[in-house]
Amino acid sequence: MLIQVNVQNFKSFNESNSLNMIASNKLRKQKERLYESDTISLLKSTVIYGPNASGKSNFVEVLRFMKECVINQEIPIESYNWYCRNHEDNKEIISSFSVQLLLNEDCYEYGFDAILNTQTIKDEWIVNLNKKKILYQRNNDGKPLNGLNLGKEDRVRMEIYLDDFLHNGKSLFLTEMNKNKSFDKASELSVYHRIYNWFAKDLNVVLPDMPLTKFAYYYDESTLNNIKKIVRSFDTGIEDVEIKDTSEEQLQNKIGISLYKDVISELKKKVQKQGQELNLSMRSKKEFFNITMNDNYDLEIKTLCFKHGKSMLDFEFCEESDGTRRIFDFLDILLNKNQNSVYVIDEMERSLHPNLFNRFIELLNEYQKQSNIQVIFTTQESSIMKQDLFRRDQIWFIERNKNNDSRIYSLDTFNERFDKKISKAYLEGRYGAIPQFKSLHINELE
Repeated sequence: MLIQVNVQNFKSFNESNSLNMIASNKLRKQKERLYESDTISLLKSTVIYGPNASGKSNFVEVLRFMKECVINQEIPIESYNWYCRNHEDNKEIISSFSVQLLLNEDCYEYGFDAILNTQTIKDEWIVNLNKKKILYQRNNDGKPLNGLNLGKEDRVRMEIYLDDFLHNGKSLFLTEMNKNKSFDKASELSVYHRIYNWFAKDLNVVLPDMPLTKFAYYYDESTLNNIKKIVRSFDTGIEDVEIKDTSEEQLQNKIGISLYKDVISELKKKVQKQGQELNLSMRSKKEFFNITMNDNYDLEIKTLCFKHGKSMLDFEFCEESDGTRRIFDFLDILLNKNQNSVYVIDEMERSLHPNLFNRFIELLNEYQKQSNIQVIFTTQESSIMKQDLFRRDQIWFIERNKNNDSRIYSLDTFNERFDKKISKAYLEGRYGAIPQFKSLHINELE
């Protein structure tokens, strides 16, 4: 689970900023919104408010950027000007990124410092927060620190890994330790796998118009009834959802031949490596497909179709409204069986009626009573800013200062009463993070 996100000198964030998922010890009610262990209490969801261009999307980009760096090992070239350009000197100043994670009741911090303009890694570290012990820290001027308690064989392996990586200023050691390297689960080296897997498998970043993406579950008959119940409950007009066979030619026409070839090639590699049948769910803004490839590389392609009211006609996914398709974006949260998942969603309310959005938040709160899935999302929909839906420590704001630097802070710092109508107070400007308009008269326009 995510404990904290820290960022400095990235896009609109100049000074160090943090989003903290640790529950406030001042709040005694709504304990069902928390994950509680003997050592820590964490929020299961957080909502971030702010006006346009305040930095909400940039904060979501922090986690997307970290994930991309970890998965691809290197800092993406396009990030050369993603330092906070509100201050000219920042071009040569370190940008810092870190997350604190709860993994199997152990708390870790993983992070790295970089000069984005040159895509150069300046520091990288793993800290066991429970033991207050540095497990790894790179030193580009000398030998890195290895604080793991290793047996003889693992110690020899680690020395080789560290020596081989000694002068690599462009790549992350975390990723290097997950390239064709296997460790015994009992070995302390496994911490590299656990942190990497959090980025690769548990962290899901959802942007407003994100490209074709893979979902973590597979729509088959076993989940179809749950899908029907959820979709019907949102008054979409859909009465039935069915799985329908489609052809390779239709798939090519929908997603393009180039992407089709890439997907099939990737599936073949995985089937060959694992020696078993594999399923892949694919979503774009207007399309949805399931692809199954067996060990003989035979394909079975399915899609979803919908029936409205008493009509017997089939409607394709692309024919549904933006709001209906948006609901399907959220099904992953409610149906995903990976209980370690963390979803970070930008503009979650997009294309949804306020009442429908409110209903989904209610449903999410109910679901999170029995699930440890975390959801962090940005929105401008103030109608859900209610203390029966969110605790004070679940509500955060982002605003810009006079230099256009973003700052993130919690509603909990205002110590509001439990019966306070916070949406009204927010729109009145009590908490900041609302638009500040300059005077303009229509007759001033030419």
